[in-house]
Amino acid sequence: AAQKADLSGDATAATINHSLTLLQRLQELLQNGNGSDSVLRVRTAASDEAKVFHTHQLLLSLQSEVFESLLRNQSIVTLHEPPETAALFEKYLYCGGVSILLHQAIPMHQLASKYRVWGLQRGVADYMKTHLASESSQGHVVGWYHYAVRIGDAALQESCLQFLAWNLSAVLGSAEWGSVSVELLLLLLERSDLVLHSELELYTAVEGWLSRRQPEDPVAERVLRAIRYPMIAPSQLFRLQVQSVVLARHYSAVQDLLFQAFQFHAASPLHFAKYFDVNCSMFLPRNYLAPSWGSQWVINNPARDDRSTSFQTQLGPSSHDAGKRVTWNVLFSPRWLPVSLRPVYSDSVSGAVQPVRIEDGRPRLVITPAMSSPDFAGVSFQKTVLVGVRQQGRVLVKHAYSFHQSSDEAADFLAHADLQKRASEYLIDNSLHLHIIIKPVYHSLIKVKK
Repeated sequence: AAQKADLSGDATAATINHSLTLLQRLQELLQNGNGSDSVLRVRTAASDEAKVFHTHQLLLSLQSEVFESLLRNQSIVTLHEPPETAALFEKYLYCGGVSILLHQAIPMHQLASKYRVWGLQRGVADYMKTHLASESSQGHVVGWYHYAVRIGDAALQESCLQFLAWNLSAVLGSAEWGSVSVELLLLLLERSDLVLHSELELYTAVEGWLSRRQPEDPVAERVLRAIRYPMIAPSQLFRLQVQSVVLARHYSAVQDLLFQAFQFHAASPLHFAKYFDVNCSMFLPRNYLAPSWGSQWVINNPARDDRSTSFQTQLGPSSHDAGKRVTWNVLFSPRWLPVSLRPVYSDSVSGAVQPVRIEDGRPRLVITPAMSSPDFAGVSFQKTVLVGVRQQGRVLVKHAYSFHQSSDEAADFLAHADLQKRASEYLIDNSLHLHIIIKPVYHSLIKVKK
């Protein structure tokens, strides 16, 4: 490939790129062993035979300080590798690039880390972060999270944890749910940003996990006490007490939480809040996808013009408020302009208006209640907007925007989205897929001595 370049003002100068040919020749060196001055023997415990590579000390030393040290005083080195890493050993050594599959990511990263091939290590870590949504028969995100914990990669841990939290319903129904560790399960159960259909769905999945894993009683009790029972309707709680084998076994450990949940549903929230601290996670809803907590909104051609919609949610999670409805009005604007960018008339003779470009605007989403009511006393509404994207052929949540309790909009909503491009990662078939969730939160107003 010849790329035009302005070198010393000579318009005829060009850069001739023959790097691909050079890489091909380097790869042939490994395959044919031409000019070899060192030998790597790779052995595995599963085989008596070693795999032999006729290599070149200079090229290995350039990539790895470990190889440089090993080959300093000897020309034949025997390496011991497990079968999964031994199978990948010849990849990347000379070619500078590698093609891997999901199941090869961990052994490839292990290999790069062991021999300190830093470029390969960073590349595999980036591959894992960008392929969390890829579909695999057994799942892979849970395994990648556990691996990130073992090697201390905090960025990969957080990427995996966020993906699991925002797409938990998909994980609960997959084969990898059974491989979740106790530590990961407890981390997930702590979070209020879990996206799933309901708290009952979460309890059912946790019950299945406990039945399969059979952990020690103290662990099982910690897990069960992390369920937010007040977010489950009384009729469902009664059924659990009768039908759940796991709950029956550990009933004494969660009896106080169940009793408190029934009290929560029986009393008015204002009266309940006088005696109990409702400003804790037990009484905070997660991001539930059930219709009573929010609504989906698919906006076709979102860059075209302003749109609006409305929907209803229940006033609060307590049964006292479950039958009361709040109507919400939503306004979406693809090109809203901040005050600082709005056109103003000039004092000049021409009286011209300052030019404003469409791209100066940014998407805006405003969510407001259609009315006020005395029932709102002691209740604030947290709003969350999920943006569905298509990744590796699957529709998943990649972006979530949370509103401040006192605000009707999120300041950073789609701040970096380019809705003008049909290929935008925020669009699915040129449509913006949103799910708006309203989380009613009760607050303690008056304290009464018990």
